Amino acid sequence: MKLSGGVDVAANGLTGRVYTSATASGQGAGASGEARPSAARQHTAADTQVFVLLHGIGVSHRYFARLHRELASGRQARDAVVYSFDLPGFGGTPRPGGQVSVGEYAAFVAAVLSDAGVRSCVVVGHSMGAQFAVELALQEPGLVSRVVLMGPVVDPARRSAAWHSLALTKDALFSESPATNVVVFGDYFKTGLRWYLTQLPVMLGYPLETRVCGVAQPVLVLRGGRDPIARRPWCEFLASQAQHGTFVDVLGRGHVVQDTAPEAVAQAIVHWASTAAGDVTA
Repeated sequence: MKLSGGVDVAANGLTGRVYTSATASGQGAGASGEARPSAARQHTAADTQVFVLLHGIGVSHRYFARLHRELASGRQARDAVVYSFDLPGFGGTPRPGGQVSVGEYAAFVAAVLSDAGVRSCVVVGHSMGAQFAVELALQEPGLVSRVVLMGPVVDPARRSAAWHSLALTKDALFSESPATNVVVFGDYFKTGLRWYLTQLPVMLGYPLETRVCGVAQPVLVLRGGRDPIARRPWCEFLASQAQHGTFVDVLGRGHVVQDTAPEAVAQAIVHWASTAAGDVTA
C-alpha cells in the first residue's frame, strides 16, 4: 500500500520524501485523506494534533500507510495532521554518499518539520525508527511532545545481525500476513543489500536502552503480542527506563503491527496521548 502526493524534501545534504495528510477540516488533504503536493509546507493550526511516522531500516512509508490513513481519518483523533517519511536512502529516495547516523536522520526530520511549520508533534517510530524518534526527542524537546516506540530495536541481549535475521524470518513466516510481507520485502528489494548493510551497524550499535533515559517527554512502548524481534521483556524494560514510560501489547500481532492492526494501534496511541499529562496539540 502506498500513499499518493509525496513531496521530495532536502535538508542537511540529504534528500527524502514526505507524505502529509489531514482531516477534512485541516489543510492540504485531498478527498481520500492523502496529501496534495503543497501539504509539505502547510502551517498547522494551534489546535491540530500532529503525528510524525518514522519507518525502520530497509523499508518506507508504505508499511505505515494504513496507520497514516487511520490517524488522518478523524475516527481516532479529530483534525489530525499526519506526516509519513521515506527517509534518505529508503523508499526509492537518493542514497547518501556514506553511512548516516541516527542523529543525522533525526536532524533531517527536524529540519523538514520546521520548514513545514510544525511546532509540536507526537513522533511515532517503528523498529529502527524508534531510534530516530528518541534522538529527535532529545535533539528537539520543544518540538516533540510525546514519543511512541513500536517494535523497538535493539535488545542489548540480542545485538547481532544473525539473531535479527532469524527473528525477522520467524516473524515473516509465523506472525505477518502475506500482504504485509509483500510490502516489507518489496521495500527491502528497492533499498538494496548494499545500503541495508551500510546502515545495519548503525542500528545495531545505537544504545536505545540508555538514550531513552534522557527523554523527558512521555514515552509509549508498543509491540505486537507475537513479535519475536521486539520481545515483551525488552519492551517492558525499555518502558521502565523512560522517565514517563507506558507499555502496551497488541495481542496476536507481529512486528509490523501498524500494518496488520492499524485501528487498534491508532486507538492505543490516541488514547494514551489524550490521557497522559500535558497536551498533544501543535
